[in-house]
Amino acid sequence: MVDDVAGRWRRLASELWRFFAVAQLATWVSVVLFNVLLHGWLVGDALLEDQAMLAYVLANSVGMVISYHGSRGWVFRHRPPRQADGGFTTYVVINLAAMVLPLGCLYVSRHLLGWDSPLADNLSANVVGLVLAFRARFYLSRRFVFRLPE
Repeated sequence: MVDDVAGRWRRLASELWRFFAVAQLATWVSVVLFNVLLHGWLVGDALLEDQAMLAYVLANSVGMVISYHGSRGWVFRHRPPRQADGGFTTYVVINLAAMVLPLGCLYVSRHLLGWDSPLADNLSANVVGLVLAFRARFYLSRRFVFRLPE
């Protein structure tokens, strides 16, 4: 009994660590793309200047695809797909729902507080917002997308 509980905690910790590692890769890709689109980092001219919400959604959609493939292939590889599409549709729905948190933080920062700077954008959406969304995505992904066989 004790070994069984310890084993479950070890598996949970292992999944959480791997999920965090995949999320970090996807987040860095999203952060760079967000800043390229909105602030022109690395390219000079911003492609979506003054369209912070759209830039965030586009950048994080790319990150979402990276995150799904990392989760399916590494984090939850021991959990067989239960849907025909490997859970991709459910994963997208969960991630779009969780994206409301960082988008809300970005909206408050830009439109309610009037903070219009790369630092404010990144702190609100890519730090505060992502921290809030991480736990929700892990739990929902584990519960609805990458479930253990019954």
